[in-house]
Amino acid sequence: MSLKDDLKGIIPENELNKLPNRFDIIGNIAVVSVPEEMEKYNGDIARAIMGRMQNIRTVLNKISKLEGDRRVADFEIIAGSSTKTIHKEFGYSYKIDLRQSFFNGRLSFERKRVASLVQKNENILVPFCGVGPFAIPAATSADNVVAVEMNGCACRSFAENCRLNGVEDKINIINADANDIPSIIKKGFDRAIIPTPYGMDHFLESISSLVKKGGYVHFYTFKPREKITELIGRYENMGFEVLFHRRCGNVAPGISRWVFDLKK
Repeated sequence: MSLKDDLKGIIPENELNKLPNRFDIIGNIAVVSVPEEMEKYNGDIARAIMGRMQNIRTVLNKISKLEGDRRVADFEIIAGSSTKTIHKEFGYSYKIDLRQSFFNGRLSFERKRVASLVQKNENILVPFCGVGPFAIPAATSADNVVAVEMNGCACRSFAENCRLNGVEDKINIINADANDIPSIIKKGFDRAIIPTPYGMDHFLESISSLVKKGGYVHFYTFKPREKITELIGRYENMGFEVLFHRRCGNVAPGISRWVFDLKK
């Protein structure tokens, strides 16, 4: 049964059709996007979610898209009292305040997949690192990880998460704008993991310039499926071998997040 099934008979069907059937789980927090015209049903929606998932302590309504340099959304608490949680995946733990730092729980498989490719003694660069979900698993195998994040609150949570996961000696956190990376960081990385924000594909060229020839780049971008063949050709023309690509979920009608594993 789905969330909409749970709410049948509680919310009129003509209005229920407007509600997204999917919601995100981050730690013990559920994040749902309730259309503005349905806000009178917030309590019913929260009770349905908490009724089907006993571990949920807070339900947040996402009322804005990612905004500002910190890349965080605005949330309304519709059940519970805190936007802070500890998210666990594949043996790692991440402390996070969703009002202060961005976190995407839907990329857990990708984080595990990429970390499994990291070899001992690698030197890795991770821009847009957030609270560390890509960098920390990679650091368990790598020799060193340089992680860059503009959001100071995320950097503080990241530092705590490094200690929590026992990799504080392997990660160098830099609180800086990703645009400044080529001027503040030297070349010589074996691998770069680039979970690029929407509309920022230009970072592929600037960040990959710091990766050694023969090194690897895991690049995330947002595109419609029909553009993928063209994109592969573009990456090949840039001097990359495209080793692998996959869709990592829809983000808007016709638009998906894609990952490309590239060899320089």
